[in-house]
Amino acid sequence: MPRQRVASLSQSQHPAIDIQDEVVIVVLGASGDLAKKKTYPALFGLFRNELLPKNIKIVGYARTKMSDEDYKKRISAYFKHVDSDEDKAIKQKFLDNCSYISGQYDTDDGYIELNKHIRKLEDSMGVANRDRLFYLALPPSVFAVVSAHLRRNVYPNDEGTVRVIIEKPFGHDLESSQELQMQLEPIWEESEIFRIDHYLGKEMVKNILILRFGNLFFSSSWNNRTISNVQISFKEPFGTQGRGGYFDSIGIIRDVMQNHLLQVLSLIAMERPVSFDAEDIRDEKVKLLKAIEPLTLDDVVLGQYVKSEDGKEPAYTDDETVPKGSRAVTFAALGLQIHNERWEGVPFILRAGKALDEAKVEIRIQFKDVAKGIFKNIPRNELVIRVQPEEAIYLKLNTKYPGLTTRTVITDLDLTYHSRYENLKIPEAYEALILDALKGDHSNFVRNDELDVSWQLFSPLLHRIDDDPTIIPEPYPYGSRGPKSVSKFLADRGYVRDKEGLYQWPITKPDAAQDVTET
Repeated sequence: MPRQRVASLSQSQHPAIDIQDEVVIVVLGASGDLAKKKTYPALFGLFRNELLPKNIKIVGYARTKMSDEDYKKRISAYFKHVDSDEDKAIKQKFLDNCSYISGQYDTDDGYIELNKHIRKLEDSMGVANRDRLFYLALPPSVFAVVSAHLRRNVYPNDEGTVRVIIEKPFGHDLESSQELQMQLEPIWEESEIFRIDHYLGKEMVKNILILRFGNLFFSSSWNNRTISNVQISFKEPFGTQGRGGYFDSIGIIRDVMQNHLLQVLSLIAMERPVSFDAEDIRDEKVKLLKAIEPLTLDDVVLGQYVKSEDGKEPAYTDDETVPKGSRAVTFAALGLQIHNERWEGVPFILRAGKALDEAKVEIRIQFKDVAKGIFKNIPRNELVIRVQPEEAIYLKLNTKYPGLTTRTVITDLDLTYHSRYENLKIPEAYEALILDALKGDHSNFVRNDELDVSWQLFSPLLHRIDDDPTIIPEPYPYGSRGPKSVSKFLADRGYVRDKEGLYQWPITKPDAAQDVTET
């Protein structure tokens, strides 16, 4: 496979932030699935593209006792595109920089050995500063105890700096989130904590601020005078697949909407920050979140998937790990209202679900109808940002149909990344965010007050759903578009769907099969 150039992982407008020359990265929970599937592949991706510090050592720490060979075999199991001799040599060089220490999470002994091992590595590199990044690829239940032991035994004090990456979930409601924050507050400075929401590292999400504020024709029309509604959709074509025991206590709202989709919404709707400085961006996100009206049951559609119509795919409750009679929500559509001058009256719709008809994450901004008069019935313009798969931005617009006619046809202005930037590799979200953490750039990480405001919006609704046995999710077939009531839910919030089958993205050429309207 030919080597691709890597798209830049930093914006030229961002403040210049240098990466330290020598860093030791410690992956806590190194034997777990998250480390194996996400953390180490991202570190390898950065290494192969020469984006990690010049001198780097990566130390795994977990309770599992493993030989060096077993550890390296485990962490490299999900490395991609290691086919050529050159790639295999890079992989081996990366693994040569990796080592492993086994120890308990709740006693000092293992951490003391870990610190000795790290100091030995640092001395071998001849470091000027003992700069360390701790990646907590662990369940939130052990964040506090692990953090306390790290601070007591592995913190470099005035010999260097520390950065701590913490994985979601950051609690399951406002109370638990604040409790977690209170536990970590005495241990780490807020400036040392990087709460990772991997959606903020996705290429198209990182593109939102440039798209909005770097194009005058968008920034001037980004308001309630021209926009009818905004949808942010997350669709998965598979169910829980044996993970129902975990998912049943979480549900789709906590799993995807309170974090990923709400973060995307805040970037779509926030006011222009005064700079690309992390705190300026996060200040505007918090202001926006504070303007959202808290959710009630009137603002939602809840669903749970049942067997597919052909009977081949199981219902959610057919999963043996799911409790019988479970009311877990596997699909939700939420309608949010933002009470400020820019967005008053514009519905923001979040949709997420499992076992749907396709895999897709996208932002769909639908503009209002054009004035009647010369047009009898003309489709609405839409700006669509496809987050995944096949990153793209396209703008649906009406043009004259070619030839001796005054008919209109829907077409699009299409920026599809894999064709426009075919020689560039788009970084994985975890690659981008780990690099940001190494730089000390908090722009794409969640601040503590953001957590408070987001949980304040969702917690009352989540408690109501959890506690009220009369709230039964609407069934929808595995492989469908979701509950039937969603169509009315969207229509009530101003969304107008295209005539079915007359517009498909991407358009390759206009023809009579597409939506042609008499003017």
